[in-house]
Amino acid sequence: MTTNIDKQKFGAFISMLRKEKGMTQKELARKLSISDKAVSKWETAASVPKIDLLMPLADIFGVTVTELLMCQRLERENALSATQVEQVVKTAISYPKEKPPRAYHTKSKWRRLFPIACALACIEAWLCYKSGCMTVGLIVSLGLSASFGAYFFFLVKERLPAYYDECRICLYTDGIFEMNLPGLSFNNKNWGKILTAARAWSVAIMLFYPIVCYILSFLFKGIWLDIADLILCLSLTLGGLFIPIYRVGKMCG
Repeated sequence: MTTNIDKQKFGAFISMLRKEKGMTQKELARKLSISDKAVSKWETAASVPKIDLLMPLADIFGVTVTELLMCQRLERENALSATQVEQVVKTAISYPKEKPPRAYHTKSKWRRLFPIACALACIEAWLCYKSGCMTVGLIVSLGLSASFGAYFFFLVKERLPAYYDECRICLYTDGIFEMNLPGLSFNNKNWGKILTAARAWSVAIMLFYPIVCYILSFLFKGIWLDIADLILCLSLTLGGLFIPIYRVGKMCG
């Protein structure tokens, strides 16, 4: 990733701040949910952290983001000169040079499937309501699968920035959306498969969860139905998403 930042100065500054705090590379990496190899690469000028990590880094070290970008501590009582301000702005602008395309920018058959699944899920949920087998788990599961599905079908980045291939990063953030899977490194080798697994999960939950709830209503009654519904909701809605993502990510990563 090409930026205006001086990698040598940045690495030395990060190393100095870390040692001042009495932290090891592994301890710093743990606080940022990344690998210690990534921190090592920063300090040896092999790479720089992604822009999402600048604010957490600044908070950990007790400095400002401006000081991180300028690779030096600044006198708090002195205002920056015009030249310094221009340099900081140029660095901040050029830092996230890569802008991976969003899903809605690309042509995909997946996007046609999502509204169909939503429509069928609404019909199935209405039938469950009419038959008296509407459960809290069904409402939660349909809401989560539709919300996550809308993101993975339309808003997700189809490719990851290059620094994901350069460093072992287990944290993916995009606005308010965050996915952190310790032990799994996100990169462009496994990202496509991960998106496919997430999209398949969304459609499967919307289409089949109402049917399973309808069957459960005949097998369990009262509090036992609530317990079965809770177990099903947790296992399929949470485990059903992250376990497949973890497995395909490991296989393809």
